[in-house]
Amino acid sequence: MDTVTAKRFSIAEYHRLGELGFFAPDERVELIRGELIIKATQSTFHSVCNSLLVEELILLLTRRAHIRAQEPIILSAT
Repeated sequence: MDTVTAKRFSIAEYHRLGELGFFAPDERVELIRGELIIKATQSTFHSVCNSLLVEELILLLTRRAHIRAQEPIILSAT
């Protein structure tokens, strides 16, 4: 019996796929633990909640933290 293994992509491979046009310009794709994940379209409700949350966090954490909302981030596995 053959074993099937999913391909895990590195960050460099993910960025290279983008450079090569592998993803459509309007396609929302992210890399999580080596897997390509197609993100759901954001609803108006989601967008409003996100904006309200960011505004509140900025007020609460002024000069103690940088607030970023739904921005790309690269985290190391260690």
